[in-house]
Amino acid sequence: MLEVLSVFAGGLAIGFAVAAPVGPIGLLCIRQTLARGPLVGIATGLGAATADMVYGFVAVFGVGLITAALVESADILKIAGGATLVYLGLSALRPFVRSRRQEPGAARRLTVSGGSAVAGFGTTFLLTLANPMTIIAFTAIVASLSDTERAAGIGHGLTVVAGVFSGSVAWWLFLVGTVSIIHKALPPDLLRWIDLASGLVVLGFGLVAILSGTGVL
Repeated sequence: MLEVLSVFAGGLAIGFAVAAPVGPIGLLCIRQTLARGPLVGIATGLGAATADMVYGFVAVFGVGLITAALVESADILKIAGGATLVYLGLSALRPFVRSRRQEPGAARRLTVSGGSAVAGFGTTFLLTLANPMTIIAFTAIVASLSDTERAAGIGHGLTVVAGVFSGSVAWWLFLVGTVSIIHKALPPDLLRWIDLASGLVVLGFGLVAILSGTGVL
């Protein structure tokens, strides 16, 4: 039992470590939480966590052909993911370009939409899968495990994957919870500027990904 818990804890640490750096996926999760509420934010984070679980499975069980194909398609994946980020960034900036006025308290209102939750989940799931660095990170981390741990069998492998998913989910719950708490203390005008800044950063991430995929960078 202690050995299983130890293996699960190792996977938990891997999942948390891979998910924790705040990049474009983290910014999307923050934006969704601020604009549409914590439930949509959690759904957005779960999309990334599910993709982490998929990549964790691929890395733990050494599915070499899949890993090689993903790495070989890195440029195409960068361009596709970058284009999606550019679209999301421009969508976030559209209200500012059109100079729309929000209703009083609109930036504070938390709305829950099933469609938004599903869209948030699907978007981050595909974006995380489209990031070749994720599979490379998982492969490197799993490769650091001892030969005994890697040869322990399917049961241990599935325990690691479950830990990876749980660790990733733990990070997204922490992020959404923190943003939800801070949200209550922020004035609507500041929320609008945060939304603008996050949109610009997401747009920037997308442009960098496209330029990297096309070989410009």
